[in-house]
Amino acid sequence: MKILKKPLLFIAMSAMLGFTSCSDDDDDVTDDIVEMDSAMLYATTHSGSVVQYNLDDGTSYTVNTSSTDAEGIFYDEDDSSLIVASRDPKQLQYYGDVDMWDGSMSTVSAEFMSSSDLMSPRDVAVNGDLIVVADNADVDGDDTTADGRFYIYSKEDNGFTLRNTVTVDFKVWGIEFVGNTLYAIVDTTNMLASFDNFLSNNTDGMVSATKTVMVEGIVRTHGLDYDGGTMVLTDIGDAGSDSDGGLHVITDFDSKFNNTMDAATLGLSDQMRISGAATLLGNPVNVAYDADSDMIYVAELANGGGRVLAFDDASNASGNATPAVNNMLSGVSAVYFED
Repeated sequence: MKILKKPLLFIAMSAMLGFTSCSDDDDDVTDDIVEMDSAMLYATTHSGSVVQYNLDDGTSYTVNTSSTDAEGIFYDEDDSSLIVASRDPKQLQYYGDVDMWDGSMSTVSAEFMSSSDLMSPRDVAVNGDLIVVADNADVDGDDTTADGRFYIYSKEDNGFTLRNTVTVDFKVWGIEFVGNTLYAIVDTTNMLASFDNFLSNNTDGMVSATKTVMVEGIVRTHGLDYDGGTMVLTDIGDAGSDSDGGLHVITDFDSKFNNTMDAATLGLSDQMRISGAATLLGNPVNVAYDADSDMIYVAELANGGGRVLAFDDASNASGNATPAVNNMLSGVSAVYFED
């Protein structure tokens, strides 16, 4: 396990190629790290490229993949691989030996991929050898009714097998496992749904959420990430605006969510909201949170044509906070932090 103190992380990111720091930090960080593997941030784009940012040494590089439109990413530290949900072609893709990638590689090919089952993938969540893909394509042919799908794949040594498909009665977007509970964004709303023991649903069919709560202050949520007891949700607001987005930080999330009744509201008093012109948040479509460094990483799709943003001291941040990092990345669709 890497032990990385926030000052070094901040300075490394500020010096990163293409990144712009929005504040200064002159702390002496000589003794603030135990020398181990580097912390990485991976970002996918709607052009199919993957950008890897080394958060320790400040390097970054971009590779083109077997996808021409990627959205949803997971890094598996056990075999140094990336699992990417491709919107074109409509497949789940596996890229191995990611730790061997370097700036001399402009193109990488998927080692294997699923059959073309997907329709409109938006996010991936992994639990053991099972991968769940949230797909927001219309299910019943009536786009006036709310519905969505979760594709559940099993991963073998050399391939993905579609185990089953679960249909739900709401439009889906971001998903996240916390233990065996799957949390899912209810798209076009301010709601968050949970499915206890989600993977026990091992046949095709309709499944109802265990609980759905409204999150006060959010207009339209999209992304979510959980680490160390804190849940971060994104608010894209009006999808046509590039300046009305926000982040909602919920510390002690498990207790607060469990104490909120089904169909009730998790109030603003139990959250912190980051929003305003200085944040550069318009359509924050995806998010990653690292509790050890207390940093939030954001895939901001609309503002400036696309940015990767980072906010430090996240569990105490609120209001019109200035991002610690602002990196332009056109068409960014997802981010994944790996330490």
